[in-house]
Amino acid sequence: IGVSGSSHWELMGDALVTTDQVRLTPDMQSKQGAVWSRMPCHLKDWELQVHFKIHGQGKKNLNGDGLAVWYTKERMQNGPVFGNQDFFTGLGVFVDTYPNEEKHIEAQKKRYTPRTQRIFPYVLAMVGNGTISYDHERDGRPTELGGCNAMVRNLKHDTFLFIRYVRRRLTVMIDIDGQHEWRDCLDIPGVRLPQGYYFGASAITGDLSDNHDLISMKLYQLTVLRSKQEEEDEDEVTIPSVDNMELLRSKREFHTVLMMDYYEGEEMSSIGIFFTVLFSMLGLFLLIVVGLVVYSHWNESRRKRFY
Repeated sequence: IGVSGSSHWELMGDALVTTDQVRLTPDMQSKQGAVWSRMPCHLKDWELQVHFKIHGQGKKNLNGDGLAVWYTKERMQNGPVFGNQDFFTGLGVFVDTYPNEEKHIEAQKKRYTPRTQRIFPYVLAMVGNGTISYDHERDGRPTELGGCNAMVRNLKHDTFLFIRYVRRRLTVMIDIDGQHEWRDCLDIPGVRLPQGYYFGASAITGDLSDNHDLISMKLYQLTVLRSKQEEEDEDEVTIPSVDNMELLRSKREFHTVLMMDYYEGEEMSSIGIFFTVLFSMLGLFLLIVVGLVVYSHWNESRRKRFY
């Protein structure tokens, strides 16, 4: 990518190319930039390795907003989704560095629940069909296929994102610990992506900012042996989709409800223990007082008998 004379890539917005990298955005407010492939990808099975770097002067949670890697029908479109258009058609993998939902909850002074307990920066994936909006205020939670936390800011070692699409299975892994080892992030079967879409990467800053640097994007064709029957059974995909998306969403919501019930149960248990101890101490104090009064009366009656 880092070659100014490359005919395969096209820059957009505030992106700046050098011999070593493409700086999608500088560490300045209200910037957005992108780089897009000029050539569509017609591979059925592929693997993309992205070498990137996010760094800046902002302290934790005072930086933003993140970068995205795309495989979409549209290209070279400005927009609010990490510098790309909303209602996109295809795949987006986001490295989100700012917790919008958490800050919104805190601003309303509401109770912090497990529903908002995602550690940022956070990597997530979304498949759009041109009619689905990315919910920026909730950090993409309603349309998230899966994700993982990824502490990628201001690291001295290299950071990588790995995206594999094989047999309609989407796998995302990260290498961010400097150990040259991939760590699982998400693995979703039944992801249907058409051929002939474009790869790209984009980033955006708002009131908060970061340097978002793209060092390399390496695409590999994967050779996957298929039987004749498998070839015949694979219908051509024209619209991106995910099998059993509602089931995936309901499982996430069910897990969230379980976590909320658990923590609320923990909270109720703590309150119950507190009141149990309090009433036990009050009861013990009352018994001691009654015992002292009874003993005093008994002792006084005993003295009267002796006189």
